[in-house]
Amino acid sequence: MSTRTAAKIGLSTASVYPESTASCFELSARLGYDGVEVMVGIDPLSTQIDAIKRLVDYHQLPVLAIHAPCLLITQRVWGTDPWGKLERSAEAAKDLGADVVVVHPPFRWQRDYARGFVEGIARLEQDSGIVFAVENMYPWRAPGKGLQAYAPSWDPTEQSYAHTTLDLSHSSTAEQDCVELAATMGSTLKHVHLTDGTGSAKDEHLVPGRGTQRAADLLQGLANQDFRGHIIVEINTRRAATRSEREIDLVESLEFTRKHFVPTPAPRHPGFAVTPDGEVSELTP
Repeated sequence: MSTRTAAKIGLSTASVYPESTASCFELSARLGYDGVEVMVGIDPLSTQIDAIKRLVDYHQLPVLAIHAPCLLITQRVWGTDPWGKLERSAEAAKDLGADVVVVHPPFRWQRDYARGFVEGIARLEQDSGIVFAVENMYPWRAPGKGLQAYAPSWDPTEQSYAHTTLDLSHSSTAEQDCVELAATMGSTLKHVHLTDGTGSAKDEHLVPGRGTQRAADLLQGLANQDFRGHIIVEINTRRAATRSEREIDLVESLEFTRKHFVPTPAPRHPGFAVTPDGEVSELTP
């Protein structure tokens, strides 16, 4: 039985920030990733679909997913209408051959957007033919209290989304177990942001294996289930002092994923033989 599954292991452009989208393609191709997730808005090039097409052609590396511009720092990227942003994200995914748009739940102050979000996501999926995988977030934690910053919920399992994204740094910040969360997501789980965290109130996005989330167990469980979505390394390398330091983290993340994203070997059963008298005997392994 092959130990490789159909899922692809990609690299998020956020993982190379403050380097550019172009740098992400170059590093992904050279280090052996299967593709790229483009987080729209973290650098100007990420909004230019024609330029990204040229990077795809030059590096012969596909765009696996588009991350819609729904961060606080990308609130004005592709306009200010949140539904317009998602529509443009779906168009970008189609143009680039990606099959997934990753989207965060609305902020609570986006009241109209939040009110119709669940139904709107279902409608966008139907109209565009693109998967919109809603990502798990977390309550914003302050001393003595937690702020519910997202609506209708930071936890996508509380809503009726057809598809979800599991981010291990976010599950860490939310003090959730990623394996248990994946089980709750069940068949809706389409996309994984592979990273790690230590349970800090900060969204850490550590190299997988350097935190306390059960990243290895999650990967093996997904492999056993023949997971066919995308696994995207989304780590924070902003503290890397040099390109070489950044590459070390990206290589370690890819090697960790490949090491653990393999199905558990099936138990070996002893063989049997038929004697000339027609009796069946068990062979000793």
